Amino acid sequence: MSDRAVLHVKGRVLAGPEDVRDELWVVDGRVSYDRPAGARDIRTVEGWTLPGLVDAHCHVGLGPHGPVDAATAEKQALTDREAGTLLIRDAGSPSDTRWVDDRDDLPKIIRAGRHIARTRRYIRNFAHEIEPADLVAHVAQEARRGDGWVKLVGDWIDRDLGDLAPSWPRDAVEEAIAEAHRLGARVTAHCFAESSLTDLVEAGIDCVEHATGLTEDLIPLFASRGVAIVPTLVNIATFPDLAAGGEARFPRWSAHMRRLYERRYDTVRAAYDAGIPVYVGTDAGGSLAHGLVAAEVAELVTAGIPPLDALSATSWAARAWLGRPGLEEGAPADLVVYESDPRADVRVLASPRRVVLNGQVVQ
Repeated sequence: MSDRAVLHVKGRVLAGPEDVRDELWVVDGRVSYDRPAGARDIRTVEGWTLPGLVDAHCHVGLGPHGPVDAATAEKQALTDREAGTLLIRDAGSPSDTRWVDDRDDLPKIIRAGRHIARTRRYIRNFAHEIEPADLVAHVAQEARRGDGWVKLVGDWIDRDLGDLAPSWPRDAVEEAIAEAHRLGARVTAHCFAESSLTDLVEAGIDCVEHATGLTEDLIPLFASRGVAIVPTLVNIATFPDLAAGGEARFPRWSAHMRRLYERRYDTVRAAYDAGIPVYVGTDAGGSLAHGLVAAEVAELVTAGIPPLDALSATSWAARAWLGRPGLEEGAPADLVVYESDPRADVRVLASPRRVVLNGQVVQ
């Protein structure tokens, strides 16, 4: 022990929403609340400490036109790391990012495989584009490739209809979700519209991304089934521009997108009030910048979620939901240190003082 480098984190350690410790120690890359005997080479970091933040809807390896090279994916991951995001649920990517797992200096990734969409009903080069008869087989394939999650595209614009419409018939999603669960994977789905939600939730889906179509009559169904939502409000902020771009060809869709945008905060607050689990996700990748986790937490607060719960949605609760430890004894030392108490003002999250990943100070 005497020759081992040790990190001493002191000040206020937020091991839980109300579990505040005075210090922790990092030995061999792991958290300890006991001072290591005989330690001499000690580096001290001081401030308000949180578990590494979680972005539960992020796309490493995805750019505006599809997959990107490893160098670009590395820059995306580093940008998230600099923002304090040390755990990512990658909600669909066409790139193979397994090489990230061999890098101790990059965020940990929980993958959902590649998006599964209906033919010509999603962004080109992003997804497997298939018909309902092939859905179960593709879900099984992505369940095996992922890290316990599968991502469906639940709805998208139907060009013949000129508006958002569900991608899959009820029987197809029932069979597909059952197969994912049989293989030990959870299922989430991109959903903007109202009309796609009932079938997916009643079929047993575990989470819905965006969930802008969540209405008062659907909230009890979500709450009773324990279906989580990841609102991605920093992405929903782009809806007015999307609507303006599609106005000439698809005026019905454009009007619908504007309505979803206008009630976005009411939707999220109503979900929270009903006890629906809400988690932080930015939808980084594609056309949206990485490193926006602090902005998304601030958006949840603007929507009316209490600051402590918005903070938990990117830290303690989010890590528990994804089955990853926080600042428990013996856990990997993934943590972020701030100048002041983020529980008092979530805007503190935008300026990490130190970032520690796998026990190493990386920023």
